[in-house]
Amino acid sequence: MSGPMVPLMYRVSSRRQDLADTVTLALEPIHERIAAPAPGQFNMLWAFGVGEAPISLAGIDGDVLTHTVRGVGAVTNALCAMSEGDQVGVRGPYGTGWDLDGARGRDVLVVAGGLGLAPVRPIVTELLARRADYGRAALLMGAREPGSLLYRHELEAWRSRLDIEVEVTVDSARPSWRGNVGVVTKLIPQSPVEPAITRAFVCGPEVMMRFCARALVDLGVPPSEVFVSLERNMHCAVGHCGHCQLGATFVCKDGPVLSWADAEQVLRIRER
Repeated sequence: MSGPMVPLMYRVSSRRQDLADTVTLALEPIHERIAAPAPGQFNMLWAFGVGEAPISLAGIDGDVLTHTVRGVGAVTNALCAMSEGDQVGVRGPYGTGWDLDGARGRDVLVVAGGLGLAPVRPIVTELLARRADYGRAALLMGAREPGSLLYRHELEAWRSRLDIEVEVTVDSARPSWRGNVGVVTKLIPQSPVEPAITRAFVCGPEVMMRFCARALVDLGVPPSEVFVSLERNMHCAVGHCGHCQLGATFVCKDGPVLSWADAEQVLRIRER
């Protein structure tokens, strides 16, 4: 039996504990594989006997899918508890992705908050793999405190390069912390990009994305060149159930990635 609501079987090929409540799972197909996903899209991951949840792609390496999962409910807790060799159902990929190709020849600014670093991670890896295709590049990362930073080793590796600027800030820290303290929006005016020729990708809590998008537009980045990833309670992922509907927009189909020119209008609509 096959169809849009039937998951394909994948196996956990590796598991990494990132934070106390967050793990990164690499999934490989057992038999059939889903269609090739794009950065910014999401999959529905099925924990058998518990349910399924929408999880953004944190990495794509051939047939291997990487998902970073935070345990916040029954399904995500079950996914976080999985070990190598466990089986996962995968439906997808769904939604719109980050249009990095449209940024060729432009400066690129990536802004992430908390777990929002996971969906933009493929942007950074692809950007660095084709670095000559783009202008100046910067990654601005915000977190609650130093202990909640994702991908610390990767952040350090990216920061050590000379072709991308990486800045990290935290809401609060002990005196031993030598980095920035404050909201991530404060880093935007200091970034090395030229606003008029910049494409920005923003992902994190909704309030953070609102303030960042407005700060970028105020700086001179066109609203059509600022992209955000919306997060809503997606159940079917194919636009049938209506759980993620905002006006005429279904976040699972028309999003999750939208330009700020479109997202600002959508976010004025009260959820159903």
